[in-house]
Amino acid sequence: MPRDRAGDGGRAVVTNRRARHDYWIEETHEAGLVLTGTEVKSLRAGRANLQDAFARVQDGEAWLYHMHISPYAQGNIHNHDPLRTRKLLLHRREILRLGQRAQQKGYTLVPLRLYFRNGVAKVELGVARGRHQYDKRERIAEREAERRMARALGARTPRRRR
Repeated sequence: MPRDRAGDGGRAVVTNRRARHDYWIEETHEAGLVLTGTEVKSLRAGRANLQDAFARVQDGEAWLYHMHISPYAQGNIHNHDPLRTRKLLLHRREILRLGQRAQQKGYTLVPLRLYFRNGVAKVELGVARGRHQYDKRERIAEREAERRMARALGARTPRRRR
């Protein structure tokens, strides 16, 4: 069972790995989600996607757009719309602060991961600034160089004989 980085027992349902590639994450916030019963059951089954999701602050409320939660397989006619807009639960000060940061040029609110903490669904929001293509290429080149160095150092270490 995957654990979150804080070590507080939250079970990660889905992570947005693409967000860390496409954006510089400057700060993170934890927010609750307003969900229906079938959405919670689908999340517990791990059927969610944060790939194209983003958050906005409108009229003093925070909303999460384009997060796909698959319909629950055993659901009935009351099943949920997979791409519906979901309300985020934050303190008023946090909403105001996030709204101000998101209105600055080049910044957006991106969901980084969705997890359960103490049985409650939470989303980790990141205040992010978009990366340029050359930044992404530099990052990939750095990772490949680190891999090559680690491989070379690993080959040089003498092996123990038994």
